[in-house]
Amino acid sequence: MSYHVLVVEDDVVTRSKLAGYFEKEGYQVSEAENGVQMREVLQSQNIDLIMLDINLPDEDGLMLTRELRSHSDIGIILVTGRTDSIDKIVGLEMGADDYVTKPFELRELLVRVKNLLWRISLTNKAVSRDTFEPDGNTVHFSDWIFDKQRRSLSRHGEPVKLTKAEYELLVALSSYPNQVLSRDRILNMISHRVDAPNDRTIDVLIRRMRAKMEFDPKNPQIFITVHGEGYMFAGD
Repeated sequence: MSYHVLVVEDDVVTRSKLAGYFEKEGYQVSEAENGVQMREVLQSQNIDLIMLDINLPDEDGLMLTRELRSHSDIGIILVTGRTDSIDKIVGLEMGADDYVTKPFELRELLVRVKNLLWRISLTNKAVSRDTFEPDGNTVHFSDWIFDKQRRSLSRHGEPVKLTKAEYELLVALSSYPNQVLSRDRILNMISHRVDAPNDRTIDVLIRRMRAKMEFDPKNPQIFITVHGEGYMFAGD
């Protein structure tokens, strides 16, 4: 299968370098230099993954990430020259799946792209199944069904897609129901990493999960904050 990736980058040299490299690796590649062109490509093409520069001339890449994530589960890897860890955390909070900082190794970016597309393909296969057979890998709580092996989450038969980090967080917390886990312990239990992991990484993921799963994210009933200690999974 030839995946279709979209490179959104205003610098023509960097854009051409990325496009040429991924075409050589067997990918179908489209290019855009700003948010307007990005939307035009998305309307006319089926895109599997976007490599999105934060520093675009017309629109901020972080805002574009939030826009994309509001209506799509497309893979998003932020590519930028910014080195501030806050930008990386905000990017993840907006819904990006991964983040790389210039200068980067093309081979490293290729591995990240492959891993993300593999995860997306697993998720799509899992959510396409509308039946769940109870077993040791399936967790039922409230109106939710979480199948760890299939990496699928659904409510009343409606699938909810999870990023890799969200999936791993849900596995970690649901494995210890009604037990308080510190942020450090949760960080050690998940493999998803930004360049400078810290307590805020977990806070960002918890907020994302609450937005997806809680009836009232401001009054959570599943992901409970235990002040001064960490978080607790309280799904019934």
